[in-house]
Amino acid sequence: MLIIAHGGAGAKRPTKKALKKLEESLQAGFKILKDGGSALKAVVEAIDILEDSGLFNAGSGGNLQLDGKRRLDASLMEGRTLKAGAVIGLQGFRNPIRAAEVIMDSPHRILTNEGARVIARAHGLKRLPPPDHADLERLRRKIKKGAALDAYKKYFSTVGAVALDKGGNVAAGSSTGGVSTMLPGRVGDTPIIGAGVYADLNTAVSCTGKGEEIIRVALAKEVSMNMKRKGPEAAGEESLKKVLGLGGDAGLIALDSAGRFTIAHTTGAMASGYAREGGIIVRQGFRVIK
Repeated sequence: MLIIAHGGAGAKRPTKKALKKLEESLQAGFKILKDGGSALKAVVEAIDILEDSGLFNAGSGGNLQLDGKRRLDASLMEGRTLKAGAVIGLQGFRNPIRAAEVIMDSPHRILTNEGARVIARAHGLKRLPPPDHADLERLRRKIKKGAALDAYKKYFSTVGAVALDKGGNVAAGSSTGGVSTMLPGRVGDTPIIGAGVYADLNTAVSCTGKGEEIIRVALAKEVSMNMKRKGPEAAGEESLKKVLGLGGDAGLIALDSAGRFTIAHTTGAMASGYAREGGIIVRQGFRVIK
């Protein structure tokens, strides 16, 4: 049994509060695994806690887009069944990962904005209030300073998790508020199956970073395919170097059904950690790839 979670790759070091919340999410996810729960349920629970915290660029803490709206993306995939679900641009609800979970059992794989809202509303997901005056004022100052372009280069902080349960099943998930002050309608890697997340019978991968380059590499699927012929560390490094070669930055967490795993990133930091029978380890970063 194993669960790994991350709070996003970027230049900014995570706060002590963020690391503590990450530890809490790992603890909750691992409890589900210990109690015989599925990898999928553990991933959803861990991400839900991070979304609720307001400390990461996901859920309550999601970035505001250029028009002052908070639109959230998430995706989820289970390895054994290849079931997947994703939402893009969900407004007014705090936990897009829960909406993605609902979609997994629907005839659809991805729902955007209004379709995602219908699902969230119908299943009683927790509401997210609109941005307050302070949020909007911070956005105004960022735009005035031209901080939008800077956000694309330095700050990411998507959240994600991968898990391996007692039955040897794996799952992966990811959730984000996108890039700060981004254009409405822009879609990054997080809700794209094969780019932001991927899971199959033996591997599970969750990514973070500059979505445009992650999509070009199909990073999560690329790592999964590499893991068919080499271990997680070597597979992750090979794929991250492809992202670097395109001028992007990224981080990833990946594991296989044997319990081998990697936590790697091209950025200076990536709040992340793992929980297994030996305990919980959380750090501001793990293996830096250059």
